[in-house]
Amino acid sequence: MPKLKNSIRLSAFLLLAFVFACQTNVSTIAQQDSPSFFSSSETVEKPALDKIKSADIRKVLKSANEQIKTTTSYTQKYYSIKYPNGDVPQNTGACTDVVIRSFRAANVDLQKEVHEDMKANFSKYPKKWGLRRPDTNIDHRRVPNLQTFFKRKGKSLEITQNGKNYKPGDVVSWDLNGKGLTHIGVVSNIWDKNKNRYLIIHNIGSGTELEDVLFEWEITGHFRYF
Repeated sequence: MPKLKNSIRLSAFLLLAFVFACQTNVSTIAQQDSPSFFSSSETVEKPALDKIKSADIRKVLKSANEQIKTTTSYTQKYYSIKYPNGDVPQNTGACTDVVIRSFRAANVDLQKEVHEDMKANFSKYPKKWGLRRPDTNIDHRRVPNLQTFFKRKGKSLEITQNGKNYKPGDVVSWDLNGKGLTHIGVVSNIWDKNKNRYLIIHNIGSGTELEDVLFEWEITGHFRYF
């Protein structure tokens, strides 16, 4: 059932991406009625955050977990937001907003960090959107830009198929359809004892959720910032 649900949801996400490419006024997707899918409570362990040595990682995880309750819908809509520390409405957002909000809790403003690096090194960033200059409203909310930023800052780790290599607070990016449809999420502190890996906190269309999706799609990036 988890695989079937994820397949259906991915199809819906792909449809949204197509529609959004044609219509810029798409805003949100209603949260699905069905619950997030992950292993039963009998197979997962949730270590206390105070067991994690890094205060920054604790802050990232605390924020990511709180978003599961507060961010209940999804949108790719372009917003005009303040700079720095700008944000879209708290109840919605894209996959990138999960990472952005989590990092802000640890006093890392990816809006500002990405913008400053893009302004100084614009040619190093993807040219997928036809931009001639940085845009503080949207640049940090695009997965390829976050991937580029993390790589440029030396935060990349080896991509493996060993779940134990992905630690709480890490950031993972994926190709959803084998054609470059990008996605990104945060590795949680919730450990699946049966599958030997942590669950992922991400937003793929239903709001921010906790799910076992680490190896659901092709991993294109593994980053450890803190």
